[in-house]
Amino acid sequence: MTDALVDHSGTVSIGGRPITNLRFADDIDELGGNECELASLVEQLNKASSNFGMEISAETTKIMSNSKKSSKKEIQVNGQILESVTKFKYIGPIISDEGSKPEILSRIAQTTAALTKLKLIWNPKNIAISSKIRLLRGMYEKKQERGHNSKSFDQINLKLTQIEVHSSTTSQHHITNAEVRRRIENAIGPHVDLLTIVRQRKLKWYGHTTRSSGLAKTIMQDTVNGVRRRGRQRKRLEDNIKEWTGLELRNT
Repeated sequence: MTDALVDHSGTVSIGGRPITNLRFADDIDELGGNECELASLVEQLNKASSNFGMEISAETTKIMSNSKKSSKKEIQVNGQILESVTKFKYIGPIISDEGSKPEILSRIAQTTAALTKLKLIWNPKNIAISSKIRLLRGMYEKKQERGHNSKSFDQINLKLTQIEVHSSTTSQHHITNAEVRRRIENAIGPHVDLLTIVRQRKLKWYGHTTRSSGLAKTIMQDTVNGVRRRGRQRKRLEDNIKEWTGLELRNT
């Protein structure tokens, strides 16, 4: 990548710092201010790779435009046209021109599928409630490591309710939902609202990033050239921080 950038001057900059690519392990995301710039950068990277006996895979390389205007220029690698998409996966999460909505829906679907596959464990009454809760909390903590927990917390609380109902109560017991909730809280602690968890994690990540001096801080706090689109604007992380702390970003 260093060789490919020798004669390249990108037009994408944040706070005056040029951003031409994002790299993680063997994944590279190239950024261009327009189609011609991106095509030139792809060609330079392909040439630099060939010097080391490598080449860009046209089958796995995709192009996504962050603009309402459709892409008209075809970008090619070794004579093969690169596919233009509206979303793609990068290091796990889905990057989309619709924002975070596709990623949230994907995580909810994954959580629901995982919980459904274990119905043979949730329903039987000969398995202790404490064992079921330990298993469920283990799944919860595993998803926490993967960043899935905040999106699936409601699903987990719902399953805890179902575990309690199927394991220790029947319709003949005439136990209210409030009593079921009380038993669950006695077993695993008080219920924590989903939005509270999301708010805590976002603020924690924001504080951690603000104290650092890396690229993430530059992208989060600085500005880019250009103007915002007309109409209602999408909510940004900056808007959340202002709303939750009551402070301007520079004072947080």
